[in-house]
Amino acid sequence: MATITASLVKELREKTNVGMMECKKALQETDGDMDAAVKYLRERGIMKAEGKADREASEGIIAARLSADGKSGILAEVNCETDFVSRNDGFVAFVNEIVDALAASGAKNLEEALAVKLGQGTVDEFVKSKVLELGENIRLRKFERFELSDHGTIAQYIHMGGKVGVLLEVGAESGETAAKEEFRDLVKDVTLHIAASAPRGLSREDIPAEVVDAEREIYRARLIEQGKPENIIENILKGQVSKFYAETILTEQAFVKDPDTTVGKLVESKGKEVGDKLAIRRFVRFGLGE
Repeated sequence: MATITASLVKELREKTNVGMMECKKALQETDGDMDAAVKYLRERGIMKAEGKADREASEGIIAARLSADGKSGILAEVNCETDFVSRNDGFVAFVNEIVDALAASGAKNLEEALAVKLGQGTVDEFVKSKVLELGENIRLRKFERFELSDHGTIAQYIHMGGKVGVLLEVGAESGETAAKEEFRDLVKDVTLHIAASAPRGLSREDIPAEVVDAEREIYRARLIEQGKPENIIENILKGQVSKFYAETILTEQAFVKDPDTTVGKLVESKGKEVGDKLAIRRFVRFGLGE
């Protein structure tokens, strides 16, 4: 059998615009014959599926899975082109099959998720087969996995029938805290808050400096247009930037159920209530098509 080199796979990919894994498989099946590999891909409709990949896919479903012990969880977004397809029972079952396979796997990122075994092939191949069946651009667009690093829990929340999804890790110092009702209520409230308020980061360090600088310049331009004196603009800007952080940073946001407190203060007070030190360690929020 011919040796299938990376350069050979790359050449077939450039000829067909088909994914690397499919190209490698085609070359293996045809003993490295380039023309035969192209024919192989055409006969199986894979090139046709790839041809739909440039069409916008902004509908679909966001789904999550948690382990029974709350120590691991995944969040995935599978897109299609139309809302009609996203509400189809067959598409919902298709997404569930993918998410179940990903939950059972050890995949840690999108690249690994696409390579997870499913049926006779991979998740990537499974998705392409559905493209051919439905005639729409379908893709696994986002994937995230959280594994609990210590005490606490992993939680998920799916909102609006799969339009918004949240994955959250809340840590504790005691192994007994995760079983307490007050802790579970807090975690649920925080996932609901994230879904509703769409924070952009957990701390100020999560917001790129260029984003903050851009906001600052927008505020500066407005102040100059309003005729504010130059000597007080900088002080006003400090307040505007603080307000920006209060609107975008999870721990600084006003809690949706009680705007008189912040999420950070809520977590701190709940920690005292359960006799432990709690911390939001990380979160991810998927908005369909965002």
